[in-house]
Order: sequence, then C-alpha cells, then structure tokens
Amino acid sequence: MTTPPNTMRLKSFELATQDIASVDVEALHGLSLGVEWPHRPGDWEALRALGHGFAALDEIGRVFGSAMWFPHGDECATIGMVITSPRLQAQGGGRWMMERILQQCGERRLILNSTRAAYRLYVSLGFAPQATVSQCQGYATPEAAAMPGLADAVETIAPTDLGEVAALDEAGFGAGRPLLMAQLARTAEIRGLRRGGRLVGYGARRTFGRGTVIGPVVAESEEEAVALAAALLAGLDGQFVRLDTRQEMGPLRTYLEAAGLRLFDTVRTLTRGADLPAVETGRPGVYGLAAHALS
Repeated sequence: MTTPPNTMRLKSFELATQDIASVDVEALHGLSLGVEWPHRPGDWEALRALGHGFAALDEIGRVFGSAMWFPHGDECATIGMVITSPRLQAQGGGRWMMERILQQCGERRLILNSTRAAYRLYVSLGFAPQATVSQCQGYATPEAAAMPGLADAVETIAPTDLGEVAALDEAGFGAGRPLLMAQLARTAEIRGLRRGGRLVGYGARRTFGRGTVIGPVVAESEEEAVALAAALLAGLDGQFVRLDTRQEMGPLRTYLEAAGLRLFDTVRTLTRGADLPAVETGRPGVYGLAAHALS
C-alpha cells in the first residue's frame, strides 16, 4: 500500500496529523461531543493508554478528526474513535484517515464497529459485515437483581487474580488483550462464574460516559451471561448503565430490558482478514463488548 500523505488540503486550509497522545484531551472531548458520543476526558485518556492513532488539526490547532487502533498481540487489532467533523467528512477525510490507520495496522486481522454513516466507506476498504451490535442502556430498575440458580456461582475476582480471566477472555475474543486486562484490574469491578471449580464466565463494570458500562462479558452460554450481567447490575438501581451486545433478542436482551437497559441504537461489526469467533453454547464467547473501540 502506498503511504498516504501526512497532510490534507481542505479548500482554503490544510490539515496535518498529530500523534493523538500529544493532543489536548479537552480538544478531543470537544470533537466527540460534536458528534454526540458520550466519551468524557477520562474515557479518552483510558483509550489513549491502550492504543495508537492521530488527530487531524488545522494551522491554528483546531481538531477536525481522530482515528485510533488498538493492538491485541501481533496478529489482531481493533479500530475505533474514527471521528470526522462534518466539513472534513464532506471532503473525503474519513478515507484519508482510515488509509493512514490501515497502514499502521500492517497485516493484522482487523475488527471495527461502524456507524451507519461510515458503513459504505469501510466496506469499500475491504471490511466484511459480521454482526449487529445492540446498544442497550437506561436507568437500572429493581429487577436488576441476582438471578436464581446461577447466582451462587458468581464470585468477585480480585484485581491481583486475573490469570484465569485473561485466558478466558482470549478464548472468547480470539486474541490476547493483556493491556485491557491490566487496565480492568485498575479501574473495574470484576465478577466470575464457576462451574465444577472451573472459571467459565466473567464480566466487568467500570465508569464510562453517562454512568457505568458493563463489559466485557465472556461466558459459555447466554444464561451464564445473564447471571453475570445481573451480578454486575446489583447495587446500581436508578443509575445509568450501558451494555453492548451482539446477541439477538433472547434471554440476555430480555433480561436487560426488564432491568431497564433498552435498545438505544445499533452499529455493525465488520472485520478484515478473518471472521469473528462464533458465539456457541459450550465454548467461551463474547456476550458483552468492552467498548466499540475495543470490541
């Protein structure tokens, strides 16, 4: 692939790329506010600690766009935080930024979650649709209580005891995510679910956006994912909570609706290089995303 240029001229002015790690976080926050994304400055900082990328700035330092990628080992990466201002988007800025990100990712297999506006661009760049992500959110209700049956199998995982969690996450996601695991150990509450003494599911909750996000959730069945979601919702009555899942309407989505987390919006998951790992009963699968940028 030919190396894309580092600058782009938009009629009367020119944009230049700058390493996203060196860009003022308040300027990035303003960019995400402009497209009505919920990321707080702290959320930007958390993502910058996990990935690489750049922002597009004009001559006086105004931010017009951003794009990031997050390596998960040497063979996989996710792409996210691809934001273009309306003016940049109208001039083909999304393609310009994506071409630079793809060059940085090299030969890794890639995963991203696309808004409706960006879907055609990603398909034109060789990404194939895989699944629909349902963004379930709302104010948790009293129904968000521990589920009978599996509730007793759910335990709290100490931040210093994430070895089994990391192995389970890798089996479900299809690649190791050590940087994410380390960040969860510092910032999240983590629950695990055992069967016969073996860890078969885990989930995490942490502060994000308007309140709390639940994810990742990895389990060997949808019923186990429900039990983990219920444990993570415990104590959050009346608080704003979000969980993103690729599950179609079934036990998990039904439970989330009863608990106050209703469908708000959808995006599409696309991949380049390999399909998503299948989510099948009896093997670890991703039932709740860590974040759109991290899948």
